[in-house]
Amino acid sequence: MNNLRHSETALKHAAVIRSMIDDLERTILILHIDICTEEERVRVFDKADPLYSILARSLGARSENLKTTVADLKRRLTWLTANESLLAAA
Repeated sequence: MNNLRHSETALKHAAVIRSMIDDLERTILILHIDICTEEERVRVFDKADPLYSILARSLGARSENLKTTVADLKRRLTWLTANESLLAAA
């Protein structure tokens, strides 16, 4: 019975993590579009250029942070699903 509860909890956590990953990946796509739009607006595409948009630079940093978060969530999801299998077998 206790293993069943742990298994149900793991499944709920996995569902929440999958939903978060989907939302964050959509946000990353939107940020990419916003970066491209800003680069087009100012006509500067080289990040090394001193005239590169501060907004585009900030959005890029945010996007990189979200990519790191998604990678961490995917690792957690992998761990959860592997451990859920172990709990179900016990």
